[in-house]
Amino acid sequence: MAKDLDDGVRFAFGTLTVLRVRVTRWDRDAARTGMLCAPLIGLVVGLFAAFGAGVLMLLGGSPLLAAVATVAVPAALTRGLHLDGLADTADGLGSGKPAEDALRIMKQSDIGPFGVLVIVFVILGQVAALTSLYGQSWAAGAVGAAVAAAVGRGAMTLACRDGVPPARPKGLGAAVAGTVPVRVAWGVGAGLVVLSAACGALFGAWGVLRFGAAAVIGLAAGELLLRRCRERFGGVTGDVFGALCETAVIAALVVSALG
Repeated sequence: MAKDLDDGVRFAFGTLTVLRVRVTRWDRDAARTGMLCAPLIGLVVGLFAAFGAGVLMLLGGSPLLAAVATVAVPAALTRGLHLDGLADTADGLGSGKPAEDALRIMKQSDIGPFGVLVIVFVILGQVAALTSLYGQSWAAGAVGAAVAAAVGRGAMTLACRDGVPPARPKGLGAAVAGTVPVRVAWGVGAGLVVLSAACGALFGAWGVLRFGAAAVIGLAAGELLLRRCRERFGGVTGDVFGALCETAVIAALVVSALG
């Protein structure tokens, strides 16, 4: 059991971050455990980002500067992988072409107009929401960043549940698609909501509601995109997983910043 967990954590860090981790297994069992650990990886990434923002604020940096750093750190820790997936998915969805042609567009190295627009608006939205949170306090921004990052990876876990097919026979999507039992996947989602609400307790009853709702809305936004991608592409790809993550992150941040 301990060995399986170790292999799964290595799989998660090795595929979802640029941290130098030796992936010892690449089979379905390791993929299952790895994707179950995805929210934990998100939490680590979010806390790294919040720490960097905290240092800047201690040195006199503004909430806006802290927000930019909080968005930049996850992008650096993932080498922009999820943002790239978001752009490619936007181009595929926006192309209006049949599934096979849309998937081919997504594999191209360049980014089209749909991808550029989506990335610009998502990054601006994240910075704006985080600026609002850091304007309240560093703690509010840190909790918002950590919750959003965990929820974003939780959307990936839900997309790995049994019954969600890969759109291609090869690649990351095929490696992890359908590896997580349905009940376990939804259990992870429910756990994220409870954990987010518990973190919100630091800010009173409204914080419980606000951050709990952020997790719910973030996961729901990911599910809506997942449904659209299944209809459009026939399943999931590595790019779709990145898009799900970024969509859930921005939705969670926006809700966290309200009020």
